[in-house]
Amino acid sequence: MALFGKPKYTIVRVKKKDIPEGLWTKCEECSQALYNKTLEENLKVCPKCNYHFTLGSYERINILLDKDTFQEYDKDMISGDPLDFKGPKTYKEKLSQDQKATNLKEAAITGEGLIDGKMVVIGVTDSRFIMGSMGSVVGEKLARAAETATKNKLPLIIVSGSGGGARMQEGMFSLMQMAKTSAALSYHHKNKLLYISVLTNPTMGGVMASFAGLGDITVAEPKALLGFTGPRVIEQTIRQKLPPGFQRSEFLLEHGMVDIIVHRKNLKSTLSLLLDYLS
Repeated sequence: MALFGKPKYTIVRVKKKDIPEGLWTKCEECSQALYNKTLEENLKVCPKCNYHFTLGSYERINILLDKDTFQEYDKDMISGDPLDFKGPKTYKEKLSQDQKATNLKEAAITGEGLIDGKMVVIGVTDSRFIMGSMGSVVGEKLARAAETATKNKLPLIIVSGSGGGARMQEGMFSLMQMAKTSAALSYHHKNKLLYISVLTNPTMGGVMASFAGLGDITVAEPKALLGFTGPRVIEQTIRQKLPPGFQRSEFLLEHGMVDIIVHRKNLKSTLSLLLDYLS
């Protein structure tokens, strides 16, 4: 055996097993790799940094309402194309694309159900569908939900998630929904009925300036971006640096724009308590 010769190595090639896609998700806040099953069991909240991932509207319903109690309103209502809008994609193409991607017909679902045995009318906007923006159908469905809650003397809960505000593809028809939803909520309030607004990330634009901002009680999820115009646009307009955390739930709570911040796992129990105390 040579003491000073070159060492000999044997190269072993190991074939990596294919790892199926869709098993892991990277946290958008802390970049932690999260096993999807664990993430779903934690209600899509990162266990490391508490980042709240986006939920679909039916996922929200399943978390908040008692099992098998949800009865949906106006399920088959779909948007028209009143302006025959054309761009890189036509409005009809964009609607069709998001309908296929989300399995929804529009960005809002409404209906009624039970929270710990207490009947409520509920609406949820879904940020996956054209950014949760408000067009004629979204406004109509939410206004009808508010009117039904008033007629049946029921509390109303709307969970908002809209990064798009009023929908530009419908022009003035979209902006009119701000007034329509606000009027329906005003009538609900005049009848001394409870409206709880739940704000999730993001809630912006015409949605925040209308029904999302009119709750008797305003609840927000942690670190949600809330406001009318995004912080980058504001900084470019006023040419000043905004305070740290500006337009996040915690900042708005400190300044009286939000009543309470609630972790997703505690949201149903908190809503149940508010219904007990106030409705």
